[in-house]
Amino acid sequence: MDLAINPFSSGTRLRDMIRSIRACKTAAEERAVVRRECAAIRAAISEGDQDYRHRNMAKLMFIHMLGYPTHFGQMECLKLIAAAGFPEKRIGYLGLMLLLDERQEVLMLVTNSLKQDLNHSNQFIVGLALCALGNICSAEMARDLAPEVERLLQNRDPNTKKKAALCSIRIVRKVPDLAENFMGAAVSLLKEKHHGVLISTVQLCTELCKASTEALEYLRKNCLEGLVRILRDVSNSSYAPEYDVAGITDPFLHIRVLKLMRTLGQGDADCSEFINDILAQVATKTESNKNAGNAILYECVETIMGIEATSGLRVLAINILGRFLSNRDNNIRYVALNMLMKAIAVDTQAVQRHRATILECVKDADVSIRKRALELVYLLVNDTNVKPLTKELVDYLEVSDQDFKEDLTAKICSIVEKFSQDKLWYLDQMFRVLSLAGNYVKDDVWHALIVLMSNASELQGYSVRSLFKALLACGEQESLVRVAVWCIGEYGEMLVNNISMLDIEEPITVTESDAVDAVEVALKRYSADVTTRAMCLVSLLKLSSRFPPTSERIKEIVAQNRGNTVLELQQRSIEFSSIIQRHQSIKSSLLERMPVLDEANYLVKRAASTQATVSSVKSTPTVTSGGQPKLPNGVAKPPPAPLADLLDLSSDDTPVTTSAPTTAPNDFLQDLLGIGLTDSSPSGGAPSTSTDILMDLLSIGSTTPAQNGPSTSNFIPPGIETKPVAVTPQVVDLLDGLSSSTPLPDENAAHPTITAFQSATLKIAFSFKKQPGKPQETTINATFTNLATTTFTDFVFQAAVPKFIQLRLDPASSSTLPASGNGSVTQSLTVTNNQHGQKPLAMRIRMSYKVNGEDRLEQGQISNFPAGL
Repeated sequence: MDLAINPFSSGTRLRDMIRSIRACKTAAEERAVVRRECAAIRAAISEGDQDYRHRNMAKLMFIHMLGYPTHFGQMECLKLIAAAGFPEKRIGYLGLMLLLDERQEVLMLVTNSLKQDLNHSNQFIVGLALCALGNICSAEMARDLAPEVERLLQNRDPNTKKKAALCSIRIVRKVPDLAENFMGAAVSLLKEKHHGVLISTVQLCTELCKASTEALEYLRKNCLEGLVRILRDVSNSSYAPEYDVAGITDPFLHIRVLKLMRTLGQGDADCSEFINDILAQVATKTESNKNAGNAILYECVETIMGIEATSGLRVLAINILGRFLSNRDNNIRYVALNMLMKAIAVDTQAVQRHRATILECVKDADVSIRKRALELVYLLVNDTNVKPLTKELVDYLEVSDQDFKEDLTAKICSIVEKFSQDKLWYLDQMFRVLSLAGNYVKDDVWHALIVLMSNASELQGYSVRSLFKALLACGEQESLVRVAVWCIGEYGEMLVNNISMLDIEEPITVTESDAVDAVEVALKRYSADVTTRAMCLVSLLKLSSRFPPTSERIKEIVAQNRGNTVLELQQRSIEFSSIIQRHQSIKSSLLERMPVLDEANYLVKRAASTQATVSSVKSTPTVTSGGQPKLPNGVAKPPPAPLADLLDLSSDDTPVTTSAPTTAPNDFLQDLLGIGLTDSSPSGGAPSTSTDILMDLLSIGSTTPAQNGPSTSNFIPPGIETKPVAVTPQVVDLLDGLSSSTPLPDENAAHPTITAFQSATLKIAFSFKKQPGKPQETTINATFTNLATTTFTDFVFQAAVPKFIQLRLDPASSSTLPASGNGSVTQSLTVTNNQHGQKPLAMRIRMSYKVNGEDRLEQGQISNFPAGL
């Protein structure tokens, strides 16, 4: 009668409670049902109800699985475990594993009950205790109960042995010091026939190897024969229905044994030799048309690669992976690609045989396989196969998915840069990549391309013609447009006159108007991209000098940006228009070609910026007087200088100064091109550039070609000055006779040559020359001599000075130092001591170079400068 009135009394069956909870339509209804049931269980616990204790515990476990608190029933678990009957103990131990964990203090109360049950005469109760101990054993319980578990490993019942072995794994994990107690028993259990005992014992042996070095050595000596026997028996056994999985006998035991063999054979040649034969047998006899067989083969391959296997066995393993690549299952192909990436370090030649199959995986429909295969192809590239592999990747770039183009483009560019030995091949590949995926090419890649073209004078004509044709065909690729307009601006006359034609080229007919048309189209197409538009304006300005008949048309195009909302473009438009209109007599000298960019120095700085070279570390930057960091080449970023109104375009004579470094793109080419692409300043004035705008653009106003430096240390080409560029009287006269602040000359005494640095391998000598009228400025001629018997390559000299000194480094005469003093390299430095007569010169130097491809670094301090500098 009570049950009918209260369906949630302690006598409610478990299935009725589950049915009531599942019938709830809202979470609130479910919570109400659980609350009422928990209240009934609490009442039964407080009343000491023993008849329904096991039923209440079953309900609590279901409530616990729903996520509700059940801590009030923990003591009931202990009472059920202490009961005599198997049904009560079963529920009690199940509740113990679900409701408690090893962090609960109440768990200590159950240790005595566990000990009694481990010694019980009923094997099923012993099994319950072992199962619970294997799930929630703490370190204290492990120490207390380890002897009982060790004894049960010798029990006659296979199920008890299996559970005891699994429980031993937990004990060894919790207390590694107890590993030695189980070593002998583990070896003896490997002689069992029951697969359940064998697989748990193999897992115990694996855990023992991880826990103790002594256990590892013991098992190497005593269990290898047993493992080989197990693997041979399982591989050669006939059909056994209780262990069969898709025609393979117990693949789980196969895999566990192979993993243990890998652990034992790793770093041990004797063990590896002992198991070579059985591994070869498994690799050749296992069927690969079933998933279970593929799992065994994969584990076998991983074991072969992990031990000291013979070369023939490794080739066999890599061939198995090659077969995996032809499998229709994406998962199998993916794990094969992963394994091949590890195998490259072991046997590159064997992996190279499957290059064609790996290339096909790059074109797979599955994005994960594509990316993994692309990484593998990148690792396979070497000097002998770079051209065919690059051709395959570039051909696929044309039809690849948009989502994959970025990764593919980055890898192709990296391969071309890393392995290119032929400049023409490098240019062809980069031009094709720019044409197919220019929108995905990173800035540093096309900057490096421009540096190479600047240095390859014999290929400049070929480059500008190729880029012009590509620009007409693929004008929507942003990076292609930038490189093309830069080339057209620099080498436009080569394009129109077909200068420096190569044998592989056919002459093309391009008029001056065609070249201007191409740049104008790019300027209009990329109206939202400030960088590209700024480069187009610079290109048009240079074309006005190279093609005088087009000057009026170019002036009209440039003038269209006079009202541009971007201050940088507006300012350039106004100033460029004035150059074209008012300064015809000096325009050709203003707009001559950019000086050759130092390719070796650029590559070093680029590598340093990505922390890819050894010489980029262990360097603490010094600070100049303006709070600006000292750059790696010992060259500080020039402080902001007044914008000299050379063209009378502004009535504001007040210098624009700032106390902090200006914000500029982290790229030297944009500085070289005069593209300080900042939006209008908050005050509405001109953008803060490092030097006068014309000097920034056209390298005018210094005794040597100078370029504006970047705001970061990505690249510091020699020729950068650490002070505002002074206008020479000749240039001032050309630009309408602006007054010069050049002081009157005075005479300076000569200074002796010194040995600035000398080590066992390198000697540096400094000679000095003073500039008339500039006592604070000294030109230093550095001579580098190689004292070693091996030639130094990629030689780079760097210098750092105190903050009261400005420093400029000119390009070195060579980047290669001949061996044994048979020749030398020279480099000019210009230093300006702002505290001349008060403080002497001081300098720290660093030299990086390569000897047989290996990076070397030397550094020192120079404090023996002659007085008066």
